[in-house]
Amino acid sequence: MKAPRVLAGVSGVVLMGVGVSLLTDVRDPTAVLVWLGGAAALHDGLIAPLVLLAGLVLARGGGRGGVRAGVRGPVRGALTVAGALTLVALPVLLRPGPRANSSVLPLDYWGNWLVAMGVVAVVAAVVVAGRWFRRGRRGAS
Repeated sequence: MKAPRVLAGVSGVVLMGVGVSLLTDVRDPTAVLVWLGGAAALHDGLIAPLVLLAGLVLARGGGRGGVRAGVRGPVRGALTVAGALTLVALPVLLRPGPRANSSVLPLDYWGNWLVAMGVVAVVAAVVVAGRWFRRGRRGAS
């Protein structure tokens, strides 16, 4: 197993532990379970099929040396991250209108979500460009 994979796994377990420790402050655990169930249903029913479909579309006609070679993984990864970020952001994105207390959810959540989606797209594009560049350099040698 490679070090980055181990580091990602350990980080994930630590963050899950932090999340579980914060559940002690929850007044209604059933609401948390409903939200988690909805998140799993949205992931398995919408995000995962869309990511797989995008990978299938990108794989068609791309062949090993085709233009699409090296694109499928980064696009699927970007779609997965974008879907997860959107899922987490949905409660604040869908919250209706102005609030009585201006200090509750005071940020520009739509703008911040768009920035996050842009960052995901740029990272995916940089990964694809890096793969194309490396493949071109190998072919030129």
